[in-house]
Amino acid sequence: MRQMKVIFAGGGTGGHLFPAIAIAKKLKARLEPEYAADFIFVGTRRGLEYRIKEKLGYPLALINVRGMSRSLSLYNLMVPFLLVAAVVKSLILINKFHPHLVIGTGGYVMGPVILAALIINKPCVIQEQNSYPGLTTRKLASRVDRVFLGFGAAANYLSRKCRAIETGNPVKDAIGKISKVEGRTHFQFNDNGKVILILGGSQGALAINRNILRNLNNLRDGYRVIWQTGERDYKDVAAQAGGKVSSRALFPFTEKIEMAYAAADMIIARAGALTLAEIAAAGLPAILIPYPYAAGDHQRKNAMAFAQNGAAVIFQDEQLDKIDLLSEAVKLLESSCYEKMMVAIKTM
Repeated sequence: MRQMKVIFAGGGTGGHLFPAIAIAKKLKARLEPEYAADFIFVGTRRGLEYRIKEKLGYPLALINVRGMSRSLSLYNLMVPFLLVAAVVKSLILINKFHPHLVIGTGGYVMGPVILAALIINKPCVIQEQNSYPGLTTRKLASRVDRVFLGFGAAANYLSRKCRAIETGNPVKDAIGKISKVEGRTHFQFNDNGKVILILGGSQGALAINRNILRNLNNLRDGYRVIWQTGERDYKDVAAQAGGKVSSRALFPFTEKIEMAYAAADMIIARAGALTLAEIAAAGLPAILIPYPYAAGDHQRKNAMAFAQNGAAVIFQDEQLDKIDLLSEAVKLLESSCYEKMMVAIKTM
């Protein structure tokens, strides 16, 4: 049987890793049975890809690379040396593996691998999730064979030489295809109450977590919470939430996110591109709190596309000391706006 060899480069956070996993799954399905899919992922020890390497389903090759610190730091002087070493290691990997294609899914992890592929003329493409492309994408987009965009507006920040096409962002096939009954059974919810899903991405969202903790006691009867806290905040949240959230519905991170979307009626989340793609696939209205320090303010731009379409309501980070996100979610669920938002999200 003929082989199709592909290297996937992109990790650190779920926003870069999960698109790579979704692409790999779909590509493998397209290739088989005519071709045997032979895939390798490239990441770092600090990234999410390393923490879930046993569940990744593909071999994981490691490089040592980091992004530039946004503050003045002596560490930034080391970055070019780490980059060169990572490019050399990537060249060795590519020469040994002989991929037919290299796919980058954004972030600094992608940089050395795409650079190495370009040096030895291997076909390579980039999948960019955000409405404002990351630095690595902006630097490399004009040199790769094709750039696939989650948001068409991202092309405005790329070179005119770039061969870009808007495709939307890849998500797990199962999202939006599981029944509410199955989702709620997974979380052992046996009533017909409303469910609010809180997401902070794989890294968590401290400001959102604090707001929910502060107001959890005020959540009305008949409402339940599913809460992905992120790895960093999980222990603190679990200790403070006590019995107010069932242990099954409180977790740092889950590979079964499709069950959470199926069970939910409303989302409270950051506005990362992958999260928004999943929200659209799930067909659920959302309260979005864009991360204020995202590069190029891309989360706010991502969120505006949904809010302008009537599919989401936006609050800013600085408002979280004054509002109750859970109460805001309840207001929307009980208002006539909710049905209009349900219609709007399905057009995204």
